Amino acid sequence: MWFWLALGSAVFAALTSILAKVGIEGVGSNLATAIRTMVVVIMAWGMVFITNQQDGIRSISQKSWIFLILSGLATGASWLCYYKALQIGDASKVVPIDKLSIIITLVLAFAFLHEDFTVKSAIGCILIGAGTLFMVL
Repeated sequence: MWFWLALGSAVFAALTSILAKVGIEGVGSNLATAIRTMVVVIMAWGMVFITNQQDGIRSISQKSWIFLILSGLATGASWLCYYKALQIGDASKVVPIDKLSIIITLVLAFAFLHEDFTVKSAIGCILIGAGTLFMVL
C-alpha cells in the first residue's frame, strides 16, 4: 500500500508543479504560496474530520508537537523557496533541483535516524545527483 501512496504522491507533486507554474503567472510567489497553503489546510482538516481523528489531538505528546511544528516551518520555507524559484525559472529545471531533497533526506535519515545507508543508496544518490546535473545544464 505504501508504494501506491508514494506513487500517488509523485503524480500529485508533478501536477502541483505544472499547475503552479501556470497559476503563478502574474501573482506574487508569497501570495501564491499562501493561497495554496490555505487549500492544503482546508483539505487536511477535512480529512481529519472525515476520518474522525479530531479527538487524537489531545493525546499528542510535547515532543510530537515540537517536531510537527518544526516540520511545518520547514515545509513553509520549502514552499516559499519553491514557488519563487518556479516563478522565475523553468519548471523543467526547478523541479529536478527540488528533487535533490531525496539525497539530502537519505543523508539526514542516516545521520539522525540511524537508517541504513547501503551501497545501493549511495549509487542511487550518485545517479540522482548526476541526473539532476544532466537535466539542469
